[in-house]
Amino acid sequence: MTDLQTPAAAVAPAPAPTRPGLLLALVLLGQFMALLDVSIVNVAVPSIRTDLGASGAALQLVVAGYTIAYAVLLITGARLGARHGYSRLFRLGLAAFTLASLACGLAPGTGWLIGFRVFQGAGAALMVPQVMSLVQRTFTGAARVRALGLYSAVLAGGMAVGQVLGGVLVNADLFGAGWRPVFLVNVPIGLALLVGSRRLLPVLPGDRSRRFDLVGLVVLAAALGLLVVPLVLGHELGWPVWGWVLLAGSAVLFGVFVVVERRIAARGGQPLVPGRVLRAPGLLPAAGAIFLIMAAFAGFMFSFALHQQAGLGYGALRAGLLSAPVAVAFGLSSLHWQRLPKRLHRRLPPLALGATAGAYLVFGALVSGGADIGFGAELVLTAGGLAVGCAYSPLFGAALGRVDPADAADGSGVMVTVIQLGQVVGVALLGTLFLGRASLPAPPAESGRALLVTVSVIASAFALAALFALRTRRATAAGRD
Repeated sequence: MTDLQTPAAAVAPAPAPTRPGLLLALVLLGQFMALLDVSIVNVAVPSIRTDLGASGAALQLVVAGYTIAYAVLLITGARLGARHGYSRLFRLGLAAFTLASLACGLAPGTGWLIGFRVFQGAGAALMVPQVMSLVQRTFTGAARVRALGLYSAVLAGGMAVGQVLGGVLVNADLFGAGWRPVFLVNVPIGLALLVGSRRLLPVLPGDRSRRFDLVGLVVLAAALGLLVVPLVLGHELGWPVWGWVLLAGSAVLFGVFVVVERRIAARGGQPLVPGRVLRAPGLLPAAGAIFLIMAAFAGFMFSFALHQQAGLGYGALRAGLLSAPVAVAFGLSSLHWQRLPKRLHRRLPPLALGATAGAYLVFGALVSGGADIGFGAELVLTAGGLAVGCAYSPLFGAALGRVDPADAADGSGVMVTVIQLGQVVGVALLGTLFLGRASLPAPPAESGRALLVTVSVIASAFALAALFALRTRRATAAGRD
């Protein structure tokens, strides 16, 4: 294990799983399904509009309802897992997610579909934080590093596979069901995972002595809700005044949350996000770097898909397939970065992020004229995916590597929330930047220029992430002294 992943050892980890490979496959497949449903619906929107007669605003809520509930409730799901048991909450979230997927696939109208999507997002928020907590508590040493690499690969794959699989399922029109299989595909997988979870998930009883910080929970959920709702819906609604009011209210509530948590800690209580978690060496700068990485990556995937479909006239399936290599490269390098010479490991994140910034600038120059996405552009983009994966996985290890295993749920809740908020912010801000410079459908040259501006900002985000990665390296080095 490298210096970036040396864990704290304040409490003993759970007993080693008897079938670690199957356990990891089970929880990561649950994670993959939750990630898939962030994007799989995008390509089904025209079919949903036709079949259900949905308005534009209703379609936005079909897509966004899942993301809003998911992002707002992640830290709540993490704390519930710590209190009632990670395995129990994983199964509960998986069951809710599977049931909601069935309900979405059978929804008789738009209102029902919106409600079921919110329920599906809540199920994902109960399930997903437990994945990292289970990894932290049941794997140690090199096995944990490999598990974190696979986690990163799943994270990258879910972004690309969602659009590709959605296009395949809608185009296939299985049994004349149109858009419904994009939800129903989760049902047999979810049922199989529920059956397997009874045998494979370890028995990790929760700590009922940990009191539930209801005040902190309500304030944080409100702050996240006020942040996520206008970011998700803002562009489509023309950034109305109420959206800016909500964003301002979110900033105020985040300040209130900090005050509430400090007062609870001062009274000897148990705040929702313990200060010792945030003070873990390397967590905050690594979280900053990962936030920027996810914002840049998700914003690029969104803008690139728009450029291909509404600028170059590609179909949804072709666009998804052309987006896949960068996500696959991200996942593979996240998994195998340790094979690089060990002397490079500590310097790898900032160097890799600097290389990623350069790759995106070159890619922007290649597509700025509105040319077709050729082999050269794909090669540069894939190289950028390889580089960012070499930064993401060790940074994730650095973020959680010195969090006490007893605080695994809280650390996991913070990090999965950072990841999800990064994706939401990236799509909202970078998507708005792209759409503000190209009136879609746009001529290829106009769309190409808009993409050039967008990837220039993305390159700047990766360069800033490199600075956070340098700070992470110094913080973890100081934490060892």
